[in-house]
Parts: sequence; structure tokens; C-alpha cells
Amino acid sequence: MFVEILLLFVACVAVLWIVARWALRGADLSAYDQPTGERFSCGDIPSAEVKAVIASLGGIRDVLQGVPFRQRNAVLRKYIDEIFAGRELNVRIAPVVGGGVPGEWVLAPGADPSRRTLYIHGGAFIMGSPKSHRTLTSRFAELTGGAVLAIDYRLMPEHPRRAGIEDCRTAYRWLLQHGPDGEQPATAVFVAGDSAGGNLTLSLINWVRDQGLRAPDAVVALSPLTDATLSSPSLRQNVRTDPMLGPLFGKMALVPQTLLLWFGWLQTRINPSDPVISPLRGDLSRLPPVLVQASEAEMLFDDSRRYVNRAQAAGSPVRLQRWGHMIHVWQIFNPELPEAREALAEIGKFLDAAAPRVP
Repeated sequence: MFVEILLLFVACVAVLWIVARWALRGADLSAYDQPTGERFSCGDIPSAEVKAVIASLGGIRDVLQGVPFRQRNAVLRKYIDEIFAGRELNVRIAPVVGGGVPGEWVLAPGADPSRRTLYIHGGAFIMGSPKSHRTLTSRFAELTGGAVLAIDYRLMPEHPRRAGIEDCRTAYRWLLQHGPDGEQPATAVFVAGDSAGGNLTLSLINWVRDQGLRAPDAVVALSPLTDATLSSPSLRQNVRTDPMLGPLFGKMALVPQTLLLWFGWLQTRINPSDPVISPLRGDLSRLPPVLVQASEAEMLFDDSRRYVNRAQAAGSPVRLQRWGHMIHVWQIFNPELPEAREALAEIGKFLDAAAPRVP
């Protein structure tokens, strides 16, 4: 009897491994790991400003100290939303519900309401909001000279993963014909997002192309997750050099990939290699101009590198800009980080080249 149970267990494990290996993991993309992109130097060691930001990240661990697991999401959401509270921003915030998706318009002085940016915030699909990312959305409002629609898409685990994807699609359709002053066609359209929001951004532009909708004039993805199969080498190699994602997700590096694949499927009910959540593995031809920025020290660096290399191989105008020893989505720490100001200035040049402002 014991032998029969043991054999059954081994058979089940083998089946789960085979399915994960051949159905969930997807093709081997290590051929796209070669260096690429424009590298920005920020010295041989982190600056004092970078060290100060890294030190501030320890507050996350302090906040979670002793918090029961079921309450972690609520605590994290509150912490993230308040991390930049009190920051004075030279913009006007206007709540809005676009096509049923809540969010806010962010408008800099003299904004052209026909120039519009859809901003999709990060937060590992479980936290973050328009409020948490105002240091970024306010800068995009200034850089584009237009209106930024920051959406409050539905988060997990209260909602399925597809709900957030649908919210991004709905918001994009609505944005094309609606501005802060009411119904009016857009003259310029941009899409931007960071981390999980970068994943939703890159997934969205594939869908926009396949639906035959008006393509964005330009797209910006900051440190995006592009591969839900979690097979990028930097996810394990950069755990110790990533002061933001390392403490939160570093233990995942110790888990066999087969288990991670099955956990991902159980969590989302979507095959991890499906392009809807792994834009790296989709059709990357005929994309609009895309600028990807990432740090060589972060766990998601190879997600960016592989995406850009594969998109360029497909003939799409996609660029990578990379910085050394920056933290994940360092652009949000502006203006205190010189590298954040530099990265945002590069984004401004990119957007102006794609859709110049009308004097």
C-alpha cells in the first residue's frame, strides 16, 4: 500500500513538472540576454542621495513588523499611498470616472487638454494608486504639456488579474475621445507605466494594435515586469543588489521555478506564458515608439533587456536606457535623486520627438 501511494505521488509530481515545463514556462528566451541600450553613468558607487533613498526603504520592513499576513496588503497600501504625502506639486488634481474606471486627471499649468497620457501605476498588482504615484504623474503632465489620466484599476486579490487588464483597455478607449473638459478627440496620446503598471502598459499596446485602435504616439515603461514565467536571470542574480524588490520578493529566488509557475497559474488562472500577462512572449512587431528605462541592479533588469532585444528583432522602434546601481523605479524619487531628474529629462525628449507640441 505504501509503495502504491509513493508511486502515485511520484507520478503526480512528474505530471505537474511536465505540464509546467512544456505548457506554462514557454520558450527559452536566453538568446535575448545580450547587452543593449544606452547606458547612463552614475559613478562607481551609489551617491549620498541614492543611499538616503535606500535607507528610507527600510521603513517598509518596519511597518510590516508583527503585522498578521492577512493585514499586510492593507498596511502596505496605506504606507505606499502616504509615502509622498505633503509633497507640494505644481499641478491640479481632478477626480474622474472614465468609462466606469475611477482615476484622476493631473494637469500642469497651461495644459493642452487634447494631449493626453494614460498613466498605469505599479505596485505588484496588489497595491498602489493614483495618489501614490503623483510625483511621477505630475512630472508627466509637465513633460507632455497635457493632461495625465492616472487610473485606479482593480487590484488583486479582491479582483481577478483580468479585471485590471480590462480596466486599462476601457480607460484607453475612453481617453481617445474624452479629456478633462469633456468629450473631445485627442491630438496626441501617450501611455506610461512602472513595474506592474509597465507590464499592463506593454500588454495594452499589443491589444490596441490587434484591435485596430489608434496607436499611442509614444510609450514609456519604467522597470517593467514583462515575463510572468519569472525566468529572467536577473530575478535571482540581482536579489542582493535590489534594495526595494529584494527584501520583498527575494525569497522567491529560492523556490523552484516549477512551483512558481503553478502558483502563478493558481493566482491568476492565466497561463504564465500567455502574452496578455507576459508581453515579452507576444507578437512585438508593429509597435509604436517605446522607451524602456531600467536599472542594471534591479531584479527586473533582464525583463527589460529581453523585451527590448526581442522587439527590435521584430522591427519595432523600441529603446532601452539603463542606469547602474539605481533602485527599482527610481524616477518616482524626484526631484531628490539627480538620476531621476536625468531619466525624466530623457523621457521628455523622447515624448517631444514623438509628438511635438504646437506653439
